[in-house]
Amino acid sequence: MKKIIVGFVFLLATVGFAMAEGYKIGDKVEDFNLKDVDGKYIGMKDFPDAKGFILVFSCNHCPYVKSNEERMIALSNEFQDKGYPLIAINAMNPSVYPDDSFENMVKNAEEKSFPFKYVIDEGQKVYPVYGATKTPEVFVVQRQGDNLVLMYHGAIDDNTENADKVKTHYTADAVNALLEGKEVPETKTKAIGCTIK
Repeated sequence: MKKIIVGFVFLLATVGFAMAEGYKIGDKVEDFNLKDVDGKYIGMKDFPDAKGFILVFSCNHCPYVKSNEERMIALSNEFQDKGYPLIAINAMNPSVYPDDSFENMVKNAEEKSFPFKYVIDEGQKVYPVYGATKTPEVFVVQRQGDNLVLMYHGAIDDNTENADKVKTHYTADAVNALLEGKEVPETKTKAIGCTIK
């Protein structure tokens, strides 16, 4: 009986670890239905003409996110009309960080004039499926027929803290490669930011 219990616990731990790993490059990703700051629920299905998406797991309070908000705005402005809209997903638990409440999301979006959708992962159900662990953390997905396929996962660029010292624009490079029908130069990089809690 003891061996059975130990085996079951090991199985649960293994399954939990697998779930925590999230999607790998080339995997089909699930859509979501999350509340935007305008109060409407949206998902990727609501952008039928999109060629793909730049999904950024984000929040309000994280200093790394704050240092990247202008870059997120720039990505949205550059790629929205080219078929890759940016959707920012607040993955933080507002009971742990009150700054990340929906009300503060609305305020932040208005103050910064976000040109992109900013949605809340209520109940924190989406970020574990994707395997996000940090904010900001990027997932670039491409529409392939009826599927949404993960093509890039990681950081916005190679200097999270200082935009003036960026040498490689990972996310922009990935999307530009997809638009040109080329292979993504770097499909996986390390996201640096605040741990999702």
